[in-house]
Amino acid sequence: MTTTRTLDVPGARLRYEVRGSGPLLLLMGSPMDAAAFAPLAEALAGDHTVVTHDPRGISGSVLDDPEQDSTPELRADDVSALLDALEADSADVLGSSGGAVTGLALIARHPGRVRTLVAHEPPLLELLPDAAEQRAAAEDIVATFHREGVAAAWGRFMGNAGFDTGPGAAEDAPGPPPGEPSEQDLANSARFFAHELLHTSLYIPDLAALTAGPTRVVIGIGATSAGLITARTSRALSERIGTPPVEFPGDHGGFTDQPKEFAERLREVLKG
Repeated sequence: MTTTRTLDVPGARLRYEVRGSGPLLLLMGSPMDAAAFAPLAEALAGDHTVVTHDPRGISGSVLDDPEQDSTPELRADDVSALLDALEADSADVLGSSGGAVTGLALIARHPGRVRTLVAHEPPLLELLPDAAEQRAAAEDIVATFHREGVAAAWGRFMGNAGFDTGPGAAEDAPGPPPGEPSEQDLANSARFFAHELLHTSLYIPDLAALTAGPTRVVIGIGATSAGLITARTSRALSERIGTPPVEFPGDHGGFTDQPKEFAERLREVLKG
């Protein structure tokens, strides 16, 4: 059984879902919404209370000011408020992509609220040796969106990220769903490019908070992510915090196309 709830936070109203029973586990992405994590949440709900949510400005989480930027710090504050609403002092967290960056900011801004963070492929471009080049590429993707629109921006984004964008490319790669995108798909994509991409990918994590605090931090990399820029950024973060990365099924979107296998791996990792 899935319960859908809303929560008022400064500047927004968050939509979130609760499933299952057991230890509290938050699954989160950015810009991926709760629906993207539904198969994984169902696979974990037998032994966890699983909470998913739409990040502010995405899908069912509406903003007071539609032009407000989405920063990792704001999203981290939202997750802390969500824990308050759940009457939970702390929780385990799986954050994927931008959600992993949210999790990193959550540890820094709200110490002690995360027991274990599994940061799955955080796109931290500033940790790379070619950070200046990658920063320029990210800025060009945003400029492409403003100049040519969503489809052109996704094409540049996926090409720069290392995904195959040719015929027969994987359908689970980031980007608009196959077929004709809905109005919500287009709105989410526009928000991502205009108000989120740069804030997330250029975020610099607080390494001291990640290594000196009470939270156990695990960096996850997809088994087939070798050619992706997020594999590089994940390894760079692992080196900075001195812990080896952990392999998960699939690639950057492994939790969507292999949810049962991903859930089993996540259980193993959370057990330590």
